[in-house]
Amino acid sequence: MTSPAAATPTNTEAHERGAPCIHCALPIPTGSGDRFCCTGCETAYELIHSCGLDAYYRLREQAEQSPSEPSRKARSRGYADFDDRAFQSLYCTTLEDGTVQTELLLEGLHCAACVWLVEKLPRIVPGVIEARLDMRRACVAVRFDPARTTLGTIGRTLDSLGYPPHPARQASVREARRREDRRMLVRVAVAGACAGNIMLLFFALYAGMFEGIEREHEQLFRWTAMLLNTLCLAWPGLVFARSAIAALRARTINLDVPIAMGLYLGGAWGIWKTIAGSGDLYFDSISALVFFLLIGRMIQLRQQRYAADSLELLFNLRPATARRVHEDGSITEIATEGLNAGDIVEVRAGETVPSDGTILLGSSRFDQSMLTGESRPVALCVGDEAASGTLNVSSPIRMLVSATGESTRIGRLMRTVEEAGRRRAAIVRLADRWGARLLWALLALAAATLLLWWKESPSIAIDRAAALLIATCPCGLGLATPLAMTVAMGWAARRGMLVKGGDVFEALATGKGIVLIDKTGTITRGEMSLVRWYGDESVRGAVGALEQGSSHPIARTLASACCGGFSPAFSAGESVETPGRGIVGRGEIHGSGFHRIAVGSERFLEDLGAEIAGGFRAIAAGCAARGNTAVMVALDNRCVALAEIGDPVRSDSASSIVRMRALGWNVRMLSGDREDVARAVGGVVGLHGAQVIGGATPEEKVRAVRSAAEHATVVMIGDGVNDAAALASATVGIAVRGGAEASLAAADVSLQKDGLGPVVELMEASRRVVRSIHLTIAASLGYNVLAAGLAMTGMISPLLAAIIMPASSLTVVAICLRSKPFKQNERAAPAERKRARREFVPAKGVPA
Repeated sequence: MTSPAAATPTNTEAHERGAPCIHCALPIPTGSGDRFCCTGCETAYELIHSCGLDAYYRLREQAEQSPSEPSRKARSRGYADFDDRAFQSLYCTTLEDGTVQTELLLEGLHCAACVWLVEKLPRIVPGVIEARLDMRRACVAVRFDPARTTLGTIGRTLDSLGYPPHPARQASVREARRREDRRMLVRVAVAGACAGNIMLLFFALYAGMFEGIEREHEQLFRWTAMLLNTLCLAWPGLVFARSAIAALRARTINLDVPIAMGLYLGGAWGIWKTIAGSGDLYFDSISALVFFLLIGRMIQLRQQRYAADSLELLFNLRPATARRVHEDGSITEIATEGLNAGDIVEVRAGETVPSDGTILLGSSRFDQSMLTGESRPVALCVGDEAASGTLNVSSPIRMLVSATGESTRIGRLMRTVEEAGRRRAAIVRLADRWGARLLWALLALAAATLLLWWKESPSIAIDRAAALLIATCPCGLGLATPLAMTVAMGWAARRGMLVKGGDVFEALATGKGIVLIDKTGTITRGEMSLVRWYGDESVRGAVGALEQGSSHPIARTLASACCGGFSPAFSAGESVETPGRGIVGRGEIHGSGFHRIAVGSERFLEDLGAEIAGGFRAIAAGCAARGNTAVMVALDNRCVALAEIGDPVRSDSASSIVRMRALGWNVRMLSGDREDVARAVGGVVGLHGAQVIGGATPEEKVRAVRSAAEHATVVMIGDGVNDAAALASATVGIAVRGGAEASLAAADVSLQKDGLGPVVELMEASRRVVRSIHLTIAASLGYNVLAAGLAMTGMISPLLAAIIMPASSLTVVAICLRSKPFKQNERAAPAERKRARREFVPAKGVPA
């Protein structure tokens, strides 16, 4: 085996432009070394090479994928928290042989070579017995001997290889779901095997009807088919019987009741005819229907599993570790689950608060947008309460823990999300509404058939009644709704809309209800930007250069907006920042000597004694009326410019709200931002008065949604963690692109496109989906009416009934597959391509 070291580039080659690192294949920055782009890559290479695993590089090249940039470059964790007792009690399982098993989520996986390398972990770390990687979930199951190694050592090794690990929560729940999924897959496999073999036997029986077949062979085939069909109904088909029995015990009727009745009556009829030695059989149709109905159930189960698995994201909002401060002043990094009320923790700038608590030392600004929706960071000092999950923006603080885990505010919020998901009653499928009526109608028609033909011949009467029950088995009706929903969800996925349940289409198709829209990130872009610059343009570069030294969000916005395209021409000297107010600096501007420049609020410049003209004061008042922030710039104690900073409204928000109203929806804004800001933005998009609710906490949003849901269908549209509980409580929750992971997990729909336009598109498509469902149900019912009439008049025998029984199902499948709920939007693409071809002018020498 050839070692990558043999192909190591020379020093000269390594410093050429674009020379790749021999481990990660990324360009080597100047001065970073001869062969590696960073020390992390060098460490990973040496570890892989020392363990004789150089084949990793060959496998990676064969994968034909360029690896993603290693996340280990910024890593400095020691993974001591992995060895904490509280951590291991939550995420590790001790097996009977004394070994320990756990699951870890990995970052940085991208190809088959990664799978090969991670599963070689037993060769790298003595004491690791087994490592199995699930690439789809990016999760590795590790079993190790605690007497020979520790979980912290395993974590550090994976990190050094470029795959930083994180604990996988709810492993036991996922294992139970995997077992249930496997049972369903086994049922489908057994039903398919039974149906396939019965089909082969019936080919011989059908051929014998025309060419003749020996009696003993015919009986052998009939009895074998009966045994296989009995197995199919007693094992895979038992799903429908159990559901029907459960419904009858609850004194209600669902669609499985008539389906089970048709399948099992048909099976019983076939057993009777097989024992009698004569008569028509239809085991082939029954087993095939069991197989196809189970496939539909499995698709629905997978969709439910996907939606349930996404809820795990809700518990990743808190950091995995916290810094506990001991009485002697020492600091230990522990698992967040190991914190208790009364502990003192340190939270540094840029870190997430691990628990609820009271600030004891220091002051800082906190980004609370995930809880409140407030777009601006909030200043907190000693004595103020800091909430778990919020981001410390500027300075380190120490706080006294008052609540941990589910007792925190974010924990209670996530518990509300889960409870809402369990409590929310699913919209009854349209087909289920017909289940009871259809069952009684079939029983009544079968009884009428028996009475009509009994006087002529009891045998004929039984044959005709059996033909009616078999031919009218409502399998097509059972397939109609789930199949139409599945096809619609596939079309929605192509449009960048992840719909987690078919009931979404039924709810959105009504066009009668209330739409509650969050402001930040939904109606607006959700990020601060420079809306407009007033005054002297020549100082923009100096403002950008001065603000680059600040970590305040508004400062970062100004630094980004003012440095791009504007030459700083400013050599910053000393600068002093007053947190939350502004910054003052001295420097040379455009070679005109040193000047004193101040950037901050109007009150900040007044305290500095700066001269502010009346025009700038009027502009500042206008900014406040629009819900934006006015940042003034003073040069040598005279205000010369003003920057309007705000969260701009999306270009399609106003038009989308107009289209929602045209569809019949009552549109309102429900925002956690300040009341004045919410009303200013509402006025821009045409929402006024009671249509705008501002300053709402997450709990108040939930109450507003539940109150409205008592009387109407409620659609909640949001993007933040503060919207997660409201999204889960609404009839339909829609999370827009770029939203927090918790909102995506709690929502029924996740959009991969910006703005409210895709929401309107989904509402319009939902109407077409429901029309398609109505058509499939009408076709299925029409078929049942026709088949019932033919069976009652004796025009079809039980055998012919069994042959045509799948007709309604095939009709439903054909209608669903041909439906295109987004077809009006799909037509736009060819039109655009045609217009582009007309407008295209080929270059000289290039054929048109």
